[in-house]
This record gives sequence, structure tokens and C-alpha cells, in this order.
Amino acid sequence: MNEEAVAALLQLETVMVAGNYAARSIRAYAREVKFFAEYYPDLTPQEWTEDHVMEYMRFLKLTLGSSYGKHKMVAQSLAFFFRHVLKKPFESKSKLYPRREFKLPVVLTEDEIKKLLESVTSLKQRAIIELFYSSGLRLDELRLLKMTDIEASNKRIRVTKGKGNKDRFSILSQTCLETLRTYYQKEDVKPKVYLFEGQTVGEPMNSRSIQHAVKMVYENAGLAHKERKVHALRHSFATHMLNNGMDIFTIKELLGHSKIETTMVYLHLQTSKRNALVSPLDTLYKPKNEIELISTVSGVLNG
Repeated sequence: MNEEAVAALLQLETVMVAGNYAARSIRAYAREVKFFAEYYPDLTPQEWTEDHVMEYMRFLKLTLGSSYGKHKMVAQSLAFFFRHVLKKPFESKSKLYPRREFKLPVVLTEDEIKKLLESVTSLKQRAIIELFYSSGLRLDELRLLKMTDIEASNKRIRVTKGKGNKDRFSILSQTCLETLRTYYQKEDVKPKVYLFEGQTVGEPMNSRSIQHAVKMVYENAGLAHKERKVHALRHSFATHMLNNGMDIFTIKELLGHSKIETTMVYLHLQTSKRNALVSPLDTLYKPKNEIELISTVSGVLNG
């Protein structure tokens, strides 16, 4: 990577720090721009064009088989770099995305959640699983939870600088609160700042350590085949809340989504109304009065 590219990367970091972007976003954008610069080692950033970006995206797709998420991150990073560092226009970054495959989130049943909770081997594991499932937190949000973020009297959890650098509140389960109290009382080394601390007192637990703890519980419960184990607990929180009658706008706020469209994916997973549906084939030969009863019951459930 040439000297001009190195200087441009430092400028990118300066611009993003000044703009109060999250540290995680700064690292991600810098990483993608660095990879792009290394793909074109003989070009300076001022020589980069959108044609170069298109060729790089083609390389990612055809040679590396990169995912939609990877393409999206590259497009966002380079678009930001072109506009705010190079001061060049950049066409809609969405044109660079491959067509996205629609996949439903992985969601556990209530029985599977019970299996997980019955398979923990420590209070810390139980506290982590219960928090993910009962509050819908993301991995980094749980990792950075401080003792002062647990508002027991208000039955809520303060999430500070979640995704998009946004603060919000999520709900605090009474069951989880009792687990947290027991966990704190029985810990040999009491947490000082963060709810879950690692080897160094006062420092948050490592993300991979949390993921490993969750993975072990899944394996103990015979659910090792489940994908995206931590995030599946967040999806399960949202889906089960929806099944229990919570409106989707409240769920959006609890999850910290920017757009309602993101939350609406859980409508595809809702079972409470779907279980009340009856196929027309099953009603084809039923007596008329039985069909009217089915329609009435369905109307009440959907009303």
C-alpha cells in the first residue's frame, strides 16, 4: 500500500472520529478501504474511480464468493470514503449489492429455550442466556453492560451506544433479575464495572468468550446444529414477544431497529395467528355450520 493510501486511511479515521462514529464502525470502514487499497497498490486514492470499485466487487463475488453482507459493508465503506475523504461523488451504493437472498432468522421454540436453561453449567452461563433471551440484546450490547445499566426498580436495562451509536431501554425480566443477583452474590471475584468481566477486573468480557459460553450451552442441550447461536436468542425474544401479543412497533424500539421494515421480518415467524389458519382443502367437505364456526374463531383471534 502506497504512502498516499496510508495518509488517506488516517484521514478517514480522523473524519469518522470527528463525526462521532462508533469505534466498531471506524475499524470496519478502515479495514475495507485498506483491503481495497491493497488490491490496487499502484494507484493513489485520488486515482480511484467507480470502475475500480465495480471491478473489485466483481473479484469479491466471483473469486472469493463473498456474501451479501460483505458486499454491503464494502460499498458503504467506499461510498463514505469517496464522499468524505476524496470529496468525490459516488453513485448509489445499493447498485453495488448483489441480489439479496431472503432467509428467515433462526428462532428457537420455547421448549428449546427451556432446554438451554436446563443445560447451563454455571450461574454466569445462565445469566448470559437469560439476558440475551429476555431482553433481545446484541452481543456487544450485553458485553458492555455496566452494573449501573441494570435498573431494577424500573424493570429495565439501559443500552448505551448500541448499534448506530444509539441509546435505548429494553425490558428487564424479574426472573433474570433474580438470577443476576444470585450470580453477583456467588461470584468469587465480584464484577466492579461491567456486569460480565473477563480475567482483568474492571474490563468487559471478551466477545469470543461470551460466544464460547453460549456455544457450550447449545451443545449440552443437543442444539449444536442451530446457526448464529447468540443472535438466535435475540430473534427468539422478538418472535415470542410477537406471539404473546406485543405490538411490532414496541418490539422495534426494544430491539433498537432504525426501520420498522427490519422488525417486520418477525411477522413471517409469528405462529399464534398462523396456527389458527385452516387450509381450504380441509374445509372442502366440512359441514357448513362447522365452517362458520371456524371463521368466527379465526375472526376473533385476528381481531
